[in-house]
Amino acid sequence: MGMAGKIRPVVVLLADEVDVPRTLVIHVPVTTQSRGSELEIPLGHLRFLDPKSVANVQAIGSLPRARFERRLGSVPESDLAAIKRAVVKACGLSP
Repeated sequence: MGMAGKIRPVVVLLADEVDVPRTLVIHVPVTTQSRGSELEIPLGHLRFLDPKSVANVQAIGSLPRARFERRLGSVPESDLAAIKRAVVKACGLSP
């Protein structure tokens, strides 16, 4: 995702097969600025990320599909499940 002249990695939460009338993509930003929050999911074990990387669920957002430049890779199901649990917790939703 390009923002302020910098490319930033994200975890995309909007499934490819979802047919939606808008071109917005729901995403969770990835950062190296960890504050130890339960809403930060460690991802640094992935070959395409810095070892200190976390998915910051507190900063979930959406952007037009055109803002996404390329796919770096994919996160394992266990990481995606942890991100989903954090989204549920952050939003006060029932699992």
